[in-house]
Amino acid sequence: MIGGLYAITPEQPDTARLLTQVRAALSGGASVVQYRSKSQDAALLHEQASELLELCHAFEVPLIINDSLRLADLSGADGLHLGREDGSLRQARIVLGAEKVIGVSCYNSLELALQAEAGGADYVAFGSFFPSLTKPGAVAAPLELLRQAKARLHAPIVAIGGITVDNAPPLIEAGADAVAVISGLFDAPDIQLAAQQYSQLFGRNLLH
Repeated sequence: MIGGLYAITPEQPDTARLLTQVRAALSGGASVVQYRSKSQDAALLHEQASELLELCHAFEVPLIINDSLRLADLSGADGLHLGREDGSLRQARIVLGAEKVIGVSCYNSLELALQAEAGGADYVAFGSFFPSLTKPGAVAAPLELLRQAKARLHAPIVAIGGITVDNAPPLIEAGADAVAVISGLFDAPDIQLAAQQYSQLFGRNLLH
C-alpha cells in the first residue's frame, strides 16, 4: 500500500489553495498523502483533514495524518504517522483499529524500525538523508541504513529529508519503497509535473 511518491502537505492555512496543490500532486501520481500541519486551530485542522480525505479518496489514495491520533480518529483518515513524541503505537492501534495504516519515524535507527515492525507498524520512515528545509536540525541518516533495513524488514520503507528528483534514485536503489517529499514537490513551479517526475522513478506514471 505504501510505495512511490509519498506527498507531505506544506503549511497552508488557505484550505482551497491546499486542495489545489494536493490535487496537482495526486494528478501527477502521488500514491500517498500525509496531512502535516502545526496549526493550533482545531476547526481548521478538521476542515482540512476532512476535505483532503474526500479528495484523496476520489483518486483512490490513502490520507495519513501526521502526529495527531485525535485528528486521525475524528476525521476518519486512513492512517496515522507517529514521531518520537507522538504517543505509542499500541495506543494508536487500539484507537484506530486493525484496518488503519500506522507508520513510524525511525530517524537513523534500524533498532527503532525493528521494534516498530514487531509492534505492528505498517511502514517505517528513515531520514533525514539530505539537508531539509522543513527540519534543518534533523538527524542525518546514511544511505547504507536503507540497505540494512531492506535486508531485515518486511514493512515498506519510506525515505525522507531534502529529497529531490535528482537525489532520489540512489535511495530507491538502496531499498526505499517510497520517498516522502514536501518542498521538492510543493515548492515546484509545476506541482503536477514534479509529481510525475518522482512517480516515474518508481516506474509509475499515474495520470488521472
